[in-house]
Amino acid sequence: MIVVEVPRDINGLVRWGARTLADAGVGSPRVDAELLLAHVLGVDAGEVRRRVILGTPVRYDARSRFADVVARRAAREPLQHLTGVAPFRHLELAVGPGVFVPRPETERVAQRAIDEALGVVRAPEPRGPRSPETSGEDADTGTRGSRPVVVDLCTGSGAIALAVATEVPGSRVYAVELDAAAHEWAARNIGAVGAAHGSAELVRLVRGDARTALGELDGGVDVVVSNPPYVPPGAVPRDAEVAEHDPAVALYGLGADGLEVPRGIVAAAARLLRPGGLFVMEHAEVQAAAARAMVDRTGAFEPAVTAEDLTGRPRMVVARRTSRDESASGS
Repeated sequence: MIVVEVPRDINGLVRWGARTLADAGVGSPRVDAELLLAHVLGVDAGEVRRRVILGTPVRYDARSRFADVVARRAAREPLQHLTGVAPFRHLELAVGPGVFVPRPETERVAQRAIDEALGVVRAPEPRGPRSPETSGEDADTGTRGSRPVVVDLCTGSGAIALAVATEVPGSRVYAVELDAAAHEWAARNIGAVGAAHGSAELVRLVRGDARTALGELDGGVDVVVSNPPYVPPGAVPRDAEVAEHDPAVALYGLGADGLEVPRGIVAAAARLLRPGGLFVMEHAEVQAAAARAMVDRTGAFEPAVTAEDLTGRPRMVVARRTSRDESASGS
């Protein structure tokens, strides 16, 4: 623990933390300082801001712990590793070393999957044949075709899968993760969010290879969504938080173009989706044309399109599954 001379009152403490982080090149120094102090004090950021207005004193042990986490953040340790949580849409997920920290841009990827799943809920009739695992009368509602089946491949922390499961009530959500450390984080988050929603199976988590997992669902899935590793081998991320702390297995997509893993995801989506089902996959901004071509070459989808993230950058490929016969003739 670092012992430094820092201001005693919370107002001065936040200003000191923000100045320290700004000097270290952290992009959002004031926000990070408030969140770190909130973590140390065991309150939310709104309470920190309220105490700043009041000029509330801060105990020595809390000031010392705050100085410690500010120093670690100034060394570019991810904020989310220091607080132990990462926000994603309406969720707060546990994260740390060994799992990719979910990003705001991926929230738009989740939104496309959520919108499609909600469309399935509202549809009066099933929009294509389903596998024996997913067909038949819904035991909860007594209706047919109203419970969308969604698969999240390379789930990491479970962020996308949990967003769909909590925002589309009644959906059947499956998450696949191969890496042991990431799988543990996903299991932790699925358990915690499931407990909060009173559901032991809010998301069905599978540890396995995304290319071959869930064969029992083949041809019966409504939505396949993925944020796979896709960074090319030589493209080291600029941010130290990413390059030095996100696991390489979650970043680098293999192959000269970084799209070897995404190619496997595309093939898995073609296998899993029912005719008319939707595929959504995140990629790097520079990979938009290559991602569309990769999907189109399978012959399993209608022409792929590129969609933008929250900042207007081309960051995901979206395509709808054609009929099985068309896929066979086009491959």
